[in-house]
Amino acid sequence: MPAKPKWAQLADHIREQIASGELVPGDKLPSTAQLCREHGVSAGVVNHAMIVLKTEGLVEGVHGLGVFVAEQTDARS
Repeated sequence: MPAKPKWAQLADHIREQIASGELVPGDKLPSTAQLCREHGVSAGVVNHAMIVLKTEGLVEGVHGLGVFVAEQTDARS
């Protein structure tokens, strides 16, 4: 079985941090550059992971400020 794409691995990692309470609603995620350095991936990989997490409603971008953990509702798990 082929390995998961790097963007999916990064999205999984951030999902796990949110699920475990390591990241809570309102927390700011590291910058794209910092995530690239920490995970050894390109900006495109980080951007793809953020798009997926935004689509899932787990994070939200605030123009000029960054990406933050979204408030969770009971419909999300």
